[in-house]
Amino acid sequence: MQNTPKKLVIASRESALAMWQAKHIQSRLQGLYPDCDVQILGMTTTGDQILDSPLARIGGKGLFVKELEIALENGSADLAVHSMKDVPMNLPEGFVLAATGEREDPRDAFVSNDFAHLADLPVGSVVGTSSLRRQSQLQARFPHLKIESLRGNLQTRLRKLDEGQYAAIILAAAGLIRLGLGDRIRDFITPEQSIPAVGQGALGIEIRADRKDLRPILAPLNHPDTEASVLAERAFSRALAGSCTVPLGAYATTDGDTIAIAGFVASVDGKQMLREKLTGPKANPDELGKALAEKLVALGADKILAALDHIKP
Repeated sequence: MQNTPKKLVIASRESALAMWQAKHIQSRLQGLYPDCDVQILGMTTTGDQILDSPLARIGGKGLFVKELEIALENGSADLAVHSMKDVPMNLPEGFVLAATGEREDPRDAFVSNDFAHLADLPVGSVVGTSSLRRQSQLQARFPHLKIESLRGNLQTRLRKLDEGQYAAIILAAAGLIRLGLGDRIRDFITPEQSIPAVGQGALGIEIRADRKDLRPILAPLNHPDTEASVLAERAFSRALAGSCTVPLGAYATTDGDTIAIAGFVASVDGKQMLREKLTGPKANPDELGKALAEKLVALGADKILAALDHIKP
């Protein structure tokens, strides 16, 4: 059996959801290693500080990760806990994902004080979302709605809705459920209606690549089916140079030894959209994700992406 460290420090953003996630991993580790002192180092990231611009404009979701990686690099933390949908497709050299936790509900959630379903919203209703992925899929289905940027932590977004700034907002169901706010969900948007973000609902544990001592310690936290699904989704996104500046999504599920993945690429206004799905062996999730990306490129995804490159977010 591996030597259990006397102390482990988890780096985490300080938002309520991030702290819930860190405490969840802290509790799991304390259950596994009762003699280990597991602490949380709360940090404010650049992404938390800049709230007046869309993420696509200020540098993407990696802004929620960078400061935590600095803490890993300088040794003030041993591991960092992330929402997998916030983790850039290519980690900086010297860092690895040591474990992927079991996925919570991956769907998008429709949240409104006045309407029960997206289809109930009148012409011109303002819907808040921080995601080009959601925006493109919403505009494709409901071109009569007005989509406006919504930034801030979960509580801030709900407050803006309650203040009447939006008729409805779209959030990840997982965050609401984890914080005990599932009653705010008026309707779940199925993956068929809105393909989720890559990694949505899954937790990732990042460490320095040279911390081989931590890999066996963290191995029990890994959920193989979630890991395979997220690997396929990330390979799809990586092959299409995906980030929050590109409206794309992917969602994979496992069934026995097989894995099925659906993915899409779209223009921001949703007028151009390509969607496809593939099934393959669970043992090769990366190859399946890449194959789905290649299928979309063959259908013209590269032209949609090239057009996006010319549009400054």
